[in-house]
Amino acid sequence: MTKYDVIVIGGGAAGLSGALALVRSRRSVLVIDDGSPRNAPADGVHNFLTRDGVPPRELYAIGRQEVEGYGGEFVDGTVTTARRDEQGFTVELVDGTAYRSRRLLLTTGLTDVLPDVPGLAERWGKDVVHCPYCHGWEVRDQAIGVLATSPMALHQVQLFRQLSDDVTLFLHTAPEPTDEQWEELAARGISVVQGKVEQLEVTDDRITGVRLEGGKVVPRQALAIQTTVRARAGFLADLGLEPTLVESNGVEVGTAVQVDGMGATQVPGVFAAGNVANPMAQVMPSAAAGLMAGAGLNFDLISEETRLAVAARSS
Repeated sequence: MTKYDVIVIGGGAAGLSGALALVRSRRSVLVIDDGSPRNAPADGVHNFLTRDGVPPRELYAIGRQEVEGYGGEFVDGTVTTARRDEQGFTVELVDGTAYRSRRLLLTTGLTDVLPDVPGLAERWGKDVVHCPYCHGWEVRDQAIGVLATSPMALHQVQLFRQLSDDVTLFLHTAPEPTDEQWEELAARGISVVQGKVEQLEVTDDRITGVRLEGGKVVPRQALAIQTTVRARAGFLADLGLEPTLVESNGVEVGTAVQVDGMGATQVPGVFAAGNVANPMAQVMPSAAAGLMAGAGLNFDLISEETRLAVAARSS
């Protein structure tokens, strides 16, 4: 069985960037990818300098070509387990195929858990959006709704107000705003609708409104939501690496794998980058984190090789 210097699990921006740094340092690298990036439903990647608007799959295809150009290898598949022994790591895929490496780079991303409202999942990544920096320009000047499921909606609605004069906050299941927050919403001309949202109204493949319990429909063209994110890291259990809870201003964001500044996890030889380690990262910072993790892995390997070389010279 071929033993690679590094196996990268996940072929998105972070994984490809880390792989590129490693192969350019003459490391043998295998990238295992299941072909389901988080941003697959999106028409384009935004705020990625020189690539703004490029479809996600096109961006990743370019990245694959660059990594392959330096000798990197790719396997399409889903990792089910990763184990460590004295010789390194063994990664097993769902079809039973196994690969070995000296180090691992985890860039599997995360899963968005959508609010339980009929119609959201079908419009996700189209006119149901979550990030004003990722999709805000595309819904500018439209009638935008913001579905509140936590206090974070008060922050989100102000960001989308920057993009349109017609913004409505649906309180749904979120707590009642404070007096100060009510004042801020009024001052910015943000409408507030109380009551639970029942479903989305869709006509000709476009959102036309938000239906409340009781039947009232508020016309809207786009809806911003907050998702709860879950690190795609279930296969790490045998390594003793568990995702931890991530909070922002006391509100649960989701789970992530904890890393240091270079992407190293608590398990020696295992690094992580991208959304699996930072749920808030967009594509460009994910790529940057992948580069840092690749550099960290290369130096980790150099340190081991230097130690072995010194021991061999002294024997």
